[in-house]
Amino acid sequence: MYGWIWRRLPGPLYLRIIEAVVLTAGIIALLMFVVFPWAEPKLPFNHVTTQ
Repeated sequence: MYGWIWRRLPGPLYLRIIEAVVLTAGIIALLMFVVFPWAEPKLPFNHVTTQ
C-alpha cells in the first residue's frame, strides 16, 4: 500500500518526500482532532473500577 502511494506522488524525490511528510501530518491531524475525540466517549477506558 505504501509503495502504491509513493509511486502516485508526483515530482522528483525531494518533492515526494515533502508531499509524504505533509500527507502524514494531515492524516495524524485528522485522527487527533476528529476521529479520536469522536471515539473517546465510546471507549470503555474511562470506566475503571478498583477493588
